[in-house]
Amino acid sequence: MNSSYPIIISLTSFGASEVRRHGQRWFVELCQAAGADGVEIRGELLQGRGGELAELAASVRGGGLSCVYSCPDMLWDAAGALNLPALDHGLDSALALNAPVLKMSIGAFGRASRDTLAVLQQRLARQDVRLLIENDQTASAGSVDSLQYFFQAADACGLDLGMTFDMGNWHWVGECPLQAAQAFSARVRYVHCKGAQRQPGRWVAVPLTDSAAPWRAILRALPGDMPRAIEYPLAGEDLPALTRAAIDELRNLENKS
Repeated sequence: MNSSYPIIISLTSFGASEVRRHGQRWFVELCQAAGADGVEIRGELLQGRGGELAELAASVRGGGLSCVYSCPDMLWDAAGALNLPALDHGLDSALALNAPVLKMSIGAFGRASRDTLAVLQQRLARQDVRLLIENDQTASAGSVDSLQYFFQAADACGLDLGMTFDMGNWHWVGECPLQAAQAFSARVRYVHCKGAQRQPGRWVAVPLTDSAAPWRAILRALPGDMPRAIEYPLAGEDLPALTRAAIDELRNLENKS
């Protein structure tokens, strides 16, 4: 039985070295064959070839997939200045991919950054691309307090921004993912279904069913009809079969949560 939400695969799941070796187009085709509904194209894994985005757009469109573009650059730099070149590049790349969603992190947004929200609003009003803010693995852009401060400032400016909720990243900043889900549920438009396990000296990404977090309760706290993405390592000899199994598992989580 199909789930009520689209299943997307972030192409980082296949490992940076493998994606750079084969190219993201190869993995777009693999995801389509495995039964995914969409893919998340990653800016940090682009090869910089002329026509690369157009080729990816054609592959995504030909496979009948939806598309999210993930920009690795932060919206605000270390000094709290709006990073307009990064924003414009992210928007242009999303448009070239025919991706209706651009995913970015806020970076070092602070009190001095509030005056730049109007500029962000003007830039977004010119484009038919929806910006979603992701909680990353840094304190300035991935803690509950920092994101609540940002969204309150954006609301006050009349800037309506949704959120990409990464279930695993909260562990990297010492936050409780369930409390975060309860705090941000109304803003969530896209869910990265990544679990986390503690290994000596570090956290690692794992499937939800292997996660240290109470993933069932987290999913219940989040909107049930938003796209869900796989963003944990997918590696093995039979990659198509492994990918298909991961998609099927995520589709069936609503029956377990």
